[in-house]
Amino acid sequence: MPQIAEIKARTNRIDEIRAILQEKNATSKGIDHQVDTYFKIETGRLKLRQGNVETNLIYYNRPNTKAPKKSTVLLYKPDESDHLKAILEAVHPVLCVVDKQREIYFIDNVKFHLDTVNSLGTFVEIEAIDDTNELDYDIILKQCNAYMSALDIAEGDLISVSYSDLIMQQSAV
Repeated sequence: MPQIAEIKARTNRIDEIRAILQEKNATSKGIDHQVDTYFKIETGRLKLRQGNVETNLIYYNRPNTKAPKKSTVLLYKPDESDHLKAILEAVHPVLCVVDKQREIYFIDNVKFHLDTVNSLGTFVEIEAIDDTNELDYDIILKQCNAYMSALDIAEGDLISVSYSDLIMQQSAV
């Protein structure tokens, strides 16, 4: 199971962060309109991401902490996501839906997201990914921290929860 060291932070500096990534020769994978449908499950999180660049069924488990956190992830790339969504909806209640525009960049094994999330605002995510299970977690944690520093992401901007949690908190108010 791949391991990831990741952060999510609120930002109003999307243009500045994009420029820094471009200066560092990050590879752009494009802009994706993604709709993530979260399903209620016993442990961890299960979501179906439907986008033009990325479409995946994603199960992940991670703590809700602001600091860089360790996440374990299972990914499945379906051929027909609408049919899979109908099956999942028949079996699991839908928790919420997150609709966002996401710019996707890579530098080696580190993935960057510049997100504009409907009703929530703008965010940056860093995911240092070890999908080979050959790297020590400390190595990818150092990568995540180094890019936090390079992108000038302040600890006070970090958020501990997922977009789904933020959407559900809004709905509860």
